[in-house]
Amino acid sequence: MTKRPSSPSNNFAPHATERDSKRVHSSNSDVDNMNANNADDDGSMRWGEWMGAHKTGDDVDHESDRIDRQRAAFGHDTIARLKDLNVLIVGCAGVGVETAKNLILSNVGCVVLCDDTICEEVHRGTNFYVTPEHVELGNVTLADASLAELRSLNPFCRVDVIAKTDPLGEEVVLSKDVLGTHRPYAAIVVTKLLPKKELFGLNDIARANGIAFILAITNGVTSSIFSDFGPRHEITDATGEPTQMLAIANIEVLEAKPNLLQVKGVKDGEMVVIVTVAQTDHGLEDGDVVILEDMRDGMKCLNGKSVTVKRVAIASPTAANVDTRGVAFNTALALPTRAVIANFERQYDFYKTTFDENDGGLAKTFPVRTITIFNRLAFVLNDENRKMLLNDSGIDFVDVFGKYQSGGLMNQVRPPITKHYRSLTETLEKTAVPQMLRGEDWELGKGVDVHLSISAVLNFHEKFGHWPRLHNKDDAGLVVKFAEDISNERKSLEGSCWSQSIQFGFPMGEPRELDEKRIARYSQLFPTELTGFCAFLGGAAAQEVIKASGKYTPIDQWVHHDEGILVVDECKSNIGPLLGSRYDNQISIMGKDFQAQLANQRIFLVGCGALGCEYLKGIALMGAGTGKDGKIWVTDMDRIEVSNLSRQFLFRQDDVGHPKSVRGAMVVKRWNPLVNIEALEKKVGNDSEDYFDDKFWESLHLCWNALDNIEARKYADSRCLFYSKPLLESGTLGTKCNHEVILPFRTSSYNDGKESDGNETQIAMCTLRSFPYLPKHCIEFAKQAYFSDYFEFGPDAYETFRADPTSYFDQLDAMAPGEQTRSLRMIRAFVDLQEEAGGKIDFKGCIRIAFNIMVKDFRTSILDLCHSADEMEKSSGEKFWTGTKRRPRPIDWTNPSPLLMEYLYSASNLYASVWKVAVVRDRDEFQSILDGLHLTQPQWAPSGEKFDLSEGDTEGGDSTEDDKKLKGGLYKVDVSTLQPAQPLEFEKDDDLNFHIDFLTAATNMRSWNYDIKASARHTVKVTAGRTTTAMVCGLVDIEFCKLVLGLHHSQGSDKFLNSNINLAAGSGNFTTFVPDPPVPILTGLDSPQPKSFTSWDKIEISCTTNEMSVEKLVQYITRSFGVTVDRIFAYGDTVDKSIFNALDKQKLNWNIHFDEDGKVTVSDGVFTQWPQVRMAVQMLGRLPPTSGQRVVFKSQVEKVKVALDQTKDSFMMRFTGKVSDAYLDVYRPEECEHGGYFDVVFRGRKYVTLGIDCHTDTKEEIRLPCIKYMFG
Repeated sequence: MTKRPSSPSNNFAPHATERDSKRVHSSNSDVDNMNANNADDDGSMRWGEWMGAHKTGDDVDHESDRIDRQRAAFGHDTIARLKDLNVLIVGCAGVGVETAKNLILSNVGCVVLCDDTICEEVHRGTNFYVTPEHVELGNVTLADASLAELRSLNPFCRVDVIAKTDPLGEEVVLSKDVLGTHRPYAAIVVTKLLPKKELFGLNDIARANGIAFILAITNGVTSSIFSDFGPRHEITDATGEPTQMLAIANIEVLEAKPNLLQVKGVKDGEMVVIVTVAQTDHGLEDGDVVILEDMRDGMKCLNGKSVTVKRVAIASPTAANVDTRGVAFNTALALPTRAVIANFERQYDFYKTTFDENDGGLAKTFPVRTITIFNRLAFVLNDENRKMLLNDSGIDFVDVFGKYQSGGLMNQVRPPITKHYRSLTETLEKTAVPQMLRGEDWELGKGVDVHLSISAVLNFHEKFGHWPRLHNKDDAGLVVKFAEDISNERKSLEGSCWSQSIQFGFPMGEPRELDEKRIARYSQLFPTELTGFCAFLGGAAAQEVIKASGKYTPIDQWVHHDEGILVVDECKSNIGPLLGSRYDNQISIMGKDFQAQLANQRIFLVGCGALGCEYLKGIALMGAGTGKDGKIWVTDMDRIEVSNLSRQFLFRQDDVGHPKSVRGAMVVKRWNPLVNIEALEKKVGNDSEDYFDDKFWESLHLCWNALDNIEARKYADSRCLFYSKPLLESGTLGTKCNHEVILPFRTSSYNDGKESDGNETQIAMCTLRSFPYLPKHCIEFAKQAYFSDYFEFGPDAYETFRADPTSYFDQLDAMAPGEQTRSLRMIRAFVDLQEEAGGKIDFKGCIRIAFNIMVKDFRTSILDLCHSADEMEKSSGEKFWTGTKRRPRPIDWTNPSPLLMEYLYSASNLYASVWKVAVVRDRDEFQSILDGLHLTQPQWAPSGEKFDLSEGDTEGGDSTEDDKKLKGGLYKVDVSTLQPAQPLEFEKDDDLNFHIDFLTAATNMRSWNYDIKASARHTVKVTAGRTTTAMVCGLVDIEFCKLVLGLHHSQGSDKFLNSNINLAAGSGNFTTFVPDPPVPILTGLDSPQPKSFTSWDKIEISCTTNEMSVEKLVQYITRSFGVTVDRIFAYGDTVDKSIFNALDKQKLNWNIHFDEDGKVTVSDGVFTQWPQVRMAVQMLGRLPPTSGQRVVFKSQVEKVKVALDQTKDSFMMRFTGKVSDAYLDVYRPEECEHGGYFDVVFRGRKYVTLGIDCHTDTKEEIRLPCIKYMFG
C-alpha cells in the first residue's frame, strides 16, 4: 500500500503563515531528502495538507489564500510586518473610506475610524457605504455607517470606531493596546482638515512617538497629500524591485592583478578574486553587497556570508574599436579570465607597438578606453572582509576559492537607508516649491498657490471658527487676503513658501502676483469632494501607511494635484441651487448640464477584476448610465477566487466561484439602483463580433479597459480606432501603475506602442531543458514544457489527428522537425494509452498517464542525462558538471515523498479534465484508487539513445527515421475508435482547476532534481502569469469627467493627462504628462497625395447601390493614388490570402500551346508554378513524332494546361465579380461552426475592411490606410 507521507518542510508549504509555523513539524532536511521514510504517525502534516490547502476542507488557511498575491508582491517579511500596523483614520468621507478600504484589503493589523459627522445625502456621492437608511435616521455618523461593510472586507483585520474627542490628543493616539492587539498605533491618516492647533498638535504627537502621520485631503478640484515619518525613519527596501540573484559560473584567484585589469581599490600586482556569473549583465555597482549561497564542496564554509563586490573592467586601445555588443566579444568572455586578459594583452601590445612606431615620437598619449565586463565581479577581500567571510577560521582564502568546481549563487543585499522628515508646521512654511503631480505645473511653481491656500484656510478657520462656505465669495475674498498676508510675511524667510517667480522648479526670489483665481476657487469649492480625487488619495495614503513597515520610500513630503480645467461653467443657475442630491458635489463644481450628460453616457467596461471593481464604483457614485439613454455594459469571463478578495473589494467570501461581472454589477446596483447596467460573461475578441457588433460599438460614448493582458487591450483599442471612440486605458504591476487617455484623431493609440506579453529576458532553451540553476528556470520549464506539452499542445495535436488524419499530416509537414517529433510522440502515447485501457480511459488511466510522465521526466531523463555526461567525461577526460551545470538526481518511487504525491494528484486530475473524466478532489479517495493500482518504478537501463548535451538552443539529433515509423503507425490507426480529448487553456486565477497546483509541484520536482531552492505556490502563480489600483483608477475617473465635459472637442488633448507612477519609489516617481499626438505613418506618396496618415484614418468606399468588381476596385485605387496594386487582402490578416494578387493576374498571359506538328510552346512563367512540366516539354521537343513515349509526356503537359486554364478561369471569375463575393470566397472558413459565425458577422456588417500592398512606378513601397468597403 502506498503510504500518505508527511510534509517535507515549511519551504514547501506555500500556504503556511507565521501563525501556522508551529503546526509544521518537519525540517529543511526533509526537502533535501525527498525519499526519506516520512511516516505520518508523528503528528506532522500529510501530503494533502501542505499544498493546495484550499481543497482540504476544515484546515483551509483562508487568510493566507486571501493575501496570496500580496505576498508575492510585498514579500513574506513585509506581509508579516503589516499585521503589526494599527492605523487610526480621522475622517470617513470619501478619502477616509477609500483609505480604510485599501488598508483593510492590505491585511494590516487593525483600522480604527474616527468621524462624528452625521450622514447626509451628499455623502453618498463619495462614501459608497452610506445608504439612504443612514441618511433617513439622521443620527448615524460616517464612521458608524462605514463600519459593517469595512469589517466584511477582511475578517482577519480588526476594524472599529472611536468617538471623536475635541481635540484629538494623546489619550487616544498613544494607546498601548489598540483593539486588543497589544500594540500601539503605527500610523495616523487625517483625511479632512482639522483646526490648526489640533492638526499641528496631532502631527507633533506622532513625530514624538514614532507614529507615521499622513494628511490626505481633497477640496473641490484640488487634492493634497502630506507624509511625515518623523525625525528618523529607516527604509529597508527603497524600491521593492527584486534584488539580483546571480549564478556563479567560475571563481578564479589572480595572485597578481594584471595592469590591464581594472578593479577600483585594487592596485596592480595585488591579489584579486574574480567571479564570472552566468548572466550577461550582473547589474551591480561598486560597493554592492552580496550573500553567498549554494557554495559546494570545499567552499561550503562561505554559505551565508556576505561580501562586497566591485565591477571589473579592462583597458583596450581606442583604435581597436572593440564591439562590446558583438558575438566575438561575448564569445571571448566565456573563456577563463586569464585567457580573456591574455587576448586583450596581445591586442594592447599590437596597437601600442603600432602607435609607438607611428606617433610615439610626437609625445602623444596612447589613447585607451575602459571596457566594463558585465559578466564578472571582483570580491573585496580586505582584512575585515576576510574575517567576516571565513569566521577567523585561519583558512587561506586563496585555497578556499581555488577549490571552485561548480554551483554557487550570489544574492544582492540592499543596505538600509535612513531618512529624516520635517513636521507639518515646518513644511507648510518652508517648502519653497511644493510638488505638483503634473510636472509642468511643478516647474512653474503652481504648487505655491495650493500650499498658501491650505495655510490661508487654516488661518481662516482659526479666526472665524468655521471653514469656507460653498460658493461664498466673501469667504473666498478673506481666504485670498490671508494667503496674501502669509506670503508677504514669509518673503524674508529663507527657503519659505511665498509668491515668488519660479523657473524650471527653482525659486528666483522675485515677487510675483498671487494666483487669486486659484486660491478663491479653492475656498469656494472647499466643502466639496469628487470621487476620483478620493480614490486617488485613498490609494496613495494607504500605500504611505504600508511604508511604515520599512518597505518602500515615502513621498517627499507634499504632493498636490489641481484640475481647475473641470470648472468650465460657473453660471449660477447651472451650479445651483443645490437641492439635496447625492450628486451635489459634482453639480456644484461641473454643473447640472454635466450631470445630465453623465447620466446618459453609454460605457463599455471591459474587465471586472481589481481595476474593473474600482471603475464600477466610480461609475455608480458619479451617476453615469442613470439616464433614460444611458447604459453600462461590463464583461468578464472570470470567476471569483479567494485570492481576489484582497484586491477586488466588491467581492466577499460568498461570491467565490461566481462570475465577476455579475456580482460586481449587483453590488453597485445596490449602491445606486438607478444605474442601468448589464453584466456579461463574454470574451471581447475576434470570436465575439456577432454580439459586439457595429450597432453595439456605434452606440457607445467610450470604451473603458480594465484588462490584465496585452492582446485583449490591443483588440479593444483596434475597435476604438475603427469606430472612432475614446478609450480609457490603465494597468498596474505591483506598486507601479499607469493610465492612458486615447482620443480619436487627437492622440496616439495603444497599438501605436510596442508593448508585448513576451518575457523581457528570454532564457536559453538549453538552460531550461538540461542545465537549470535558478528557481525561475524550473518555473519557466514547468510552464513551457510540462503544462504546455501535456495539456495544451499534446491534446490539441491529438484532436486534430482524431478529427481529420489527412489534414493533420498536411499540417505536420509545415512544422519544424523537432515539433513534428514532439507532436507524433504525444499522439502515439495517447493512442497507446487507449489501446492499453481497452478503448476507454477512466480516472485510473489518468493516474497511470501521470505516473508514467512523472517517472519519465523526473527519473528516466535524469538518469539518461547523467549517464551520457559520465560517458562524455570518460571519453574526454574533462569534468562535465562545472560552473552552473549541476549534476541532477533522480526521484525514487520506492517510498514516495509528499511532493511526488502532490504531483501525481494534480497531474492525474488535469488528465481527467483532458479526457473529460470526473476529477477526484478528495485526497483519501485518490489515495485509495492509487493504492489499488500497485504502481511500480521500472528498472532503469541505458537506452543507447544519444542524449543531447549541447549548450545550444536547438533540439539535437536527427529524428527523421523515428518520425517515419511514428507516421507509419498512425496511418494504420482507426480514428473512429478514439476517445475525444479536450485541450486545456492555462488559467492562473482559478484555484480549483489544478493548474497552479501542477505547476508548483512540477517546478519543485525539477528544483529538487537539480538541488535548487524550492518555489512557493504564490511565486509560481505570479511568475507563470503576471498584478496600486485605487490610485490610478481615481486619476482615470477625473479624465472621464473631462470627456463628459467635452474638453477633447473644445480644448484639445493637452487638457488631458496620462500617468506613470511608482508608489514604492517616492514622489520623484509620480509622473503625469499630456498624451502624445497620433503617430504619423508615412505613405511614400508625393503631393498632392497625402504624405502621411494615422492609425485613426481609413479610406471609405461606398458602393451601396452598384457594387464594384475587384477589377474596378483595383482601377479605383490606382487612379486615386497613382500606384500599382500588388495585393488586396483582409485588413490585419497575416495569412497569405488575398482577393487580388497581381502575380495571379500575370498568369492570364501564360499559355501552353500545341501546334499541328505536335510541338508545344510554354510561357516561362508556367515553369515557376509547375516546375515538373519542364522535363516533359523538353522531351516532347526531342522525341520524334512517331515515338510512343510522347503520349506520356504530352499527357503531363495537358494536365498542367487544364490546371492553368482553371486557374485563369478562377481568377477571372473573382476579378470580374463583386468584391464582397471575392472576400466571402477567400475568407469564409470551411468548418461548419466557424463558417456559421463568419456568416452571421458578414451578413450583419455589409462592409469589409481591406488592406492594400502597392508600389509606385519606381518600385517604392507605398502604405495606405485601411479601406472600409461598403456594399450593402
